[in-house]
Amino acid sequence: MARSYRYLHYDVFTDHLFGGNQLAVFLDGRGLPGETMQAIAKEMNFSETTFLLPAGQPGADVRMRIFTPGEEMPTAGHPTIGTTFALARTGVIESGRAGWVFECGIGPVPVVLTWNGDDLAFAWMTQSLPVFGAAIPDPARTAAVLSLSPAAVTGTGHPVQVVSCGVPFLFVPLTTRSAVDNVVVNSALLDDLLSETDSRAHGIFVFSAEPGGSRATVYSRMFAPALGVAEDPATGIASGPLGCYLVQHQIVTPEVAEAMISLQGAKMGRPSHVHMSIGVTSGEIASVRVGGEAVLAGEGTLYI
Repeated sequence: MARSYRYLHYDVFTDHLFGGNQLAVFLDGRGLPGETMQAIAKEMNFSETTFLLPAGQPGADVRMRIFTPGEEMPTAGHPTIGTTFALARTGVIESGRAGWVFECGIGPVPVVLTWNGDDLAFAWMTQSLPVFGAAIPDPARTAAVLSLSPAAVTGTGHPVQVVSCGVPFLFVPLTTRSAVDNVVVNSALLDDLLSETDSRAHGIFVFSAEPGGSRATVYSRMFAPALGVAEDPATGIASGPLGCYLVQHQIVTPEVAEAMISLQGAKMGRPSHVHMSIGVTSGEIASVRVGGEAVLAGEGTLYI
């Protein structure tokens, strides 16, 4: 006899339906082996799917496993924010609670909660302090990966660089928002670039700090074909290191760094507003937080 598994479907890093990044949250993953979780994530075909289990570490409230269609992730942003909203809606996180801790593959991931009456209004996740890789040589090669002219990359005066706050991504600054929109990733060239540089980056993140007609600090896109994600509407775990990159290369001031927004997913028709708050003390990055909202889109039951 098949067993039923309930899940909630959220749109994350948005305040309205059909924006942001889609997420499936399986509220009770007990009894599901890892390979079945991976098969379910491929079936759901969202950027990520989460499964909740009893915590096994002291100080954690619940264990969360996170899967893309292609592999399990040690931590991630939009799954953390969206799962927090799911747990608040179902009453697992009681109304008014100030904090929550997920047990993830990377270790404990704290979340800070803001409420509007009994409804969760906003959630901030804490990320690890950044690790900066060496600049990737030959920006023209990176431009070729993106199907852009070399000037679109070199014109910023900033490096192509891997940065990680728990999961590494290759960050590529571009001169204009139009260049960001014009990116077409050559997957074969991207695989060659990442393997030869031994960056272990999970994807390539392009962005422009060109001012636009929105409140966003940067305009961005992320591609991770190796994870089964051709393009991601919102990448929270890459947004922490993005904020750190902006601080490190003095693209923003420390004052601005405390309240930044990355507009991602617009080209896909799923605009996402990923909030970043980078704390700077005595010229050094001292804290990394990424936050946002989420909207319930639906729920369902899977029979296995």
